[in-house]
Amino acid sequence: MISVCHLYPDLLNLYGDRGNVIAFRRRCQWRGIPVSVREISLYDTIDFKEHDFVFIGGGSDREQNLIAADLMKRKEGFKEAIEEGLVILAICGGYQLLGQYYLTRDGETIPGLGVMDFITRAGDKRLVGNVVIEMDIGGLSVKVAGFENHSGQTYLGDCMPLGKVLSGNGNNGADSLEGVRYKNVFCSYLHGPLLPKNPRLTDHLISIALERRGMGCKLTPLDDNFEDRACMAIMRRLGFKKITGGSKMQGKK
Repeated sequence: MISVCHLYPDLLNLYGDRGNVIAFRRRCQWRGIPVSVREISLYDTIDFKEHDFVFIGGGSDREQNLIAADLMKRKEGFKEAIEEGLVILAICGGYQLLGQYYLTRDGETIPGLGVMDFITRAGDKRLVGNVVIEMDIGGLSVKVAGFENHSGQTYLGDCMPLGKVLSGNGNNGADSLEGVRYKNVFCSYLHGPLLPKNPRLTDHLISIALERRGMGCKLTPLDDNFEDRACMAIMRRLGFKKITGGSKMQGKK
């Protein structure tokens, strides 16, 4: 049984982020892999070590303030589980909360959990639009597509990005980096939601969750034609021809 924890679904669910949990669960179920989903909100009790996959979505500054205070109380248990290989996908606001801090436009500093070495500060304009990044998934170069809409600009310190921006803004619109990865933690600004249209990433998360539990990580192949068509619908608008392989964007170097 894979145990999924959806953190703060009532507060962090911008742009259909809940669809990431649905996609993860369904791709497990289609393979006959038992999966349970538990929703955790403010003040609920949780032992992160009991779960295999945790999802945190995006929200506004107000929600992030509430959640930052609640997560801070869970900080030690959360960080211990991360160090032990807990698989996490954090999107937008959830991503920002795992860094050192978020500096709002009003000058307020919202402390993060400090899981990774990055900071976020509110920018003067929103970074909006379709995004394509290139990332490594199990040793294969894969293009991942999504949609970004954030004013926060994230700057990485001593940590690895999730991927390289091929089209769009990514973390801050300046350094061509998107997201961050640490151990089995995957952070990104890509909504969409991200996982339904990027099945290779979804399956990678499932595989490492299974591997961590000692259940083996070889997954039965699924027919991903529908999912790939959804991904390619975005990619073609931006000049891309294929999902896997090297960068192949028309009209750009």
